[in-house]
Amino acid sequence: HARIFPCLKHYLLLFLSTLSLSHTPASIYVNQTQHCKMLPGMVSSQAQLCRSNLELMQTIIQAAREVKKTCQKTFGDMRWNCSSIDIPPDATKYRPDLDRGTREAAFVYALSAATISHTIARACTTGDLRLCSCGPIPAEIPEPGYRWGGCADNLHYGLIMGSKFNDAPMKMKRSGSHANKLMHLHNSEVGRQVLREALVKKCKCHGVSGSCSIRTCWRGLQDLREIAMDLKTKYLSATKVVHRPMGTRKQLVPKDIDIRPVRENELVYLQSSSDFCSKNDKQGSVGTQDRQCNRTSLGSDSCDLMCCGRGYNPYTEKLVERCHCKYHWCCYVTCKKCERIVERYVCK
Repeated sequence: HARIFPCLKHYLLLFLSTLSLSHTPASIYVNQTQHCKMLPGMVSSQAQLCRSNLELMQTIIQAAREVKKTCQKTFGDMRWNCSSIDIPPDATKYRPDLDRGTREAAFVYALSAATISHTIARACTTGDLRLCSCGPIPAEIPEPGYRWGGCADNLHYGLIMGSKFNDAPMKMKRSGSHANKLMHLHNSEVGRQVLREALVKKCKCHGVSGSCSIRTCWRGLQDLREIAMDLKTKYLSATKVVHRPMGTRKQLVPKDIDIRPVRENELVYLQSSSDFCSKNDKQGSVGTQDRQCNRTSLGSDSCDLMCCGRGYNPYTEKLVERCHCKYHWCCYVTCKKCERIVERYVCK
C-alpha cells in the first residue's frame, strides 16, 4: 500500500484531510480496524473515529469523492474550476490556493463540511448505516390531507458525526495558524448551516387513480448540487477578514467594516486570490489556457472573461446523436444515428 497512498508525513494538517480520502482506491473496503491505517491524510482523532466506526468510514470516503465531483461541476463555468482538488494521488499536498486562506479555500471547507453530513444523513435513510435510522417525525401537526410518514433524512446524526470527523484537524494544537483554524472552523459551520436550511418537506401522493387524496410527507434534504449553488452565492459575496485582538483574545473581524462582527451565515477569507488567468504555481493557479469558453455568453464562462482578453481559438467537433426515434407496438423504440458538426472555442 505504500505505492498506492500519498506519503502522509508531508501532509499539512489543515489540507482538507477529508478530501484526501477521495484518492482511496475503490477496491479498498473499510471493514477491519487495520484498514484505517491505509486511509490517507487522517489525523489521530480521525483514525480513532475510524477504528470505532468502521461502517461510517465507507460513507465518509464516498462523501470525499462527492466533494470533488460537486465542486468541479459547480465551478465549471469560472476561471477557478476547483482544480485545486484535482491533484495526482501521489502529490505531497494540495495547491497553495487552498493553503493561503483564500475564498476558494472558504468554499471548499464549507462544501466539505456540508457534504460529509449530507452523505451520512442520507446513508441513515437508505439503511447503509446500522448505527442510525430515519430522522424523527416532526412535532407539528400536518395540514388536512397530509400525514407524516416515510423515512426522513437523519440530519441530526449526520451533523454530529460529520462535524466530529471534519473539524478534527482544526482542533489540534499544532495544526497551522490560529487565524487559519478560526477561518476554516467558521466556514465549515456555514456549510452545515446551509445544510440545515436544505431540510425541506417532501411528499408522496396516495389515492385512487392518482387522485392524491392524501399525501405522506417527511423531512428530506435537497440535492447536494443545490446546496453547492447556495454556497457558491456565499463564495461570490464572501467577506475578507483580519485576525486582531477583540477584548481578551484575537478574533476574525471584517477588514473594511470592522465595526461589526463576522456574521454566522457568511463565508470569510484571509487572503486575496489570484485572478487565475495565468499559470502560477506559487499562487496555486493553473491558468485558463485551453479552457473551453462560450462565445455568446455574457457570464463568467464567456470567452472574454474566461480567456482574460487573450483571445480564443475555434475548432469543430462531430457529435453523433440518436434521432428520428419511433415507438413500435409493443413495446420498443428504434432510432437512427445523426451526425452534426458543432463549433467550440478554447482560450489561447
